Amino acid sequence: MTPHRPAREVAIVAFAQSDHRRRTDDLSEVEMVMPVLHDVLRQTGLKASDIGFTCSGSSDYLAGRAFSFTMALDGVGAWPPISESHVETDGAWALYEAWVKLLTGEADTALVYSYGKSSPGSVRDVLTRQLDPYYLAPLWPDSVALAALQAQALVDAGHTDEPALAAIAERSRSDAAANPHAQLPGARPQGEYVVQPLRTGDCPPIGDGAAAVILAAGDLARELCERPAWIRGMDHRIEAHSLGVRDLTDSPSTRLAAERAGAFERPVDTAELHAPFTSQEVVLAKALGLDESVRVNPSGGALGANPVMATGLIRLGEAAARIHRGASDRALAHATSGPCLQQNLVAVLEGDPRA
Repeated sequence: MTPHRPAREVAIVAFAQSDHRRRTDDLSEVEMVMPVLHDVLRQTGLKASDIGFTCSGSSDYLAGRAFSFTMALDGVGAWPPISESHVETDGAWALYEAWVKLLTGEADTALVYSYGKSSPGSVRDVLTRQLDPYYLAPLWPDSVALAALQAQALVDAGHTDEPALAAIAERSRSDAAANPHAQLPGARPQGEYVVQPLRTGDCPPIGDGAAAVILAAGDLARELCERPAWIRGMDHRIEAHSLGVRDLTDSPSTRLAAERAGAFERPVDTAELHAPFTSQEVVLAKALGLDESVRVNPSGGALGANPVMATGLIRLGEAAARIHRGASDRALAHATSGPCLQQNLVAVLEGDPRA
C-alpha cells in the first residue's frame, strides 16, 4: 500500500502544555487553557488575529455539561468572528482536522488546543460511555478493568509478564523526571493490584491539564520556527466497536495507520506513544515494529501525565519539540481513543537535514 503524500508542506512550529496536576479546583477550563495559548503564540510571535484556523478537542462527558467547549473559546477570543471547529475527542484528532485544512490551502496557520479535567468525577466510570450501549455499557466495565482484560490476554499469549510491565513503568516515570510538566516524575514502587494483572504503577495518573500547538505551511513555517517539525504523513484508523470480535493482543488499525503515514519507509529514532497502561505499550511496539534503537516516550508518556483528551496531542507536541531542539530527526507520534486501543492515529514528523 502506497503511503499518502501530502501535496503541501505543513509543520508543527510551536508546542506548549500546562503543568499537569491531580486537581485544579481553583481553575476553570478557560483559566487552565489561557496560559497555554499565550505561551504557544508567544513562541511564534503571532497574535490570535494572525491565526487562519482554530480547532479544539475535549469531551463534554468530563465537564458534565453540554457544549462545554464553547466556554473555552473565551480563552481564544472568538470576536471578531474566527474560523473555528471542535472535535469531541482527543486533541490529536483536532490537529488532524487542522492539518487537512492547511493542506487544502484554505489557511496558512492553525492553532490547535485541547484540555481535560478528570479530577471532578470518576474518570474510570465516565469512560464507560464510550462502550457499545446495548451489550457492554450496561455491564459498566470501567477503563482499568478493560485494560486489565487486554493485559491478561497479552500475558496468556506469552507476549509479556508482570516484571516486563514493571520495567516499562520504571523507564517511563524515570524519563518523566526530566519533564517539568509531568504529574508523576521519577520511578516508584508498582504498588497493589488495581485489577489483576495491572498494579498501580501500570496505570496512568488521574489529573488535569491542557496543551496547544501551532501549525504553519511552507516557507511561513521556516520563518516562525528555526527547525520546524514537518508532518510527512498522518493517518487514523478504527477497530471494531465490539471487544469480543477483536484480538486484544494486536492493533491492526495502528499498523495500517502507520503504513499509510509512511512510518515504515525509513526507521524513526523517537516514538511518542499514547499508551496509558504499560500493557498497551507492548501492543503498540509490536504493531509499529519498534526495536531497542528507538527511544520510546522520552517525555515519560501517559504514565507520567494523562490529562484525558489532551494526552494524544501532547504526544505529537513532545515529538515535535524534540525535532525543534535537535534531539530527533525523524519521530513517530501516536494517539489513541476508546477502550483497549480502539481508535489510533499515527503521524510521522521530520526535521530539515542538518547542515
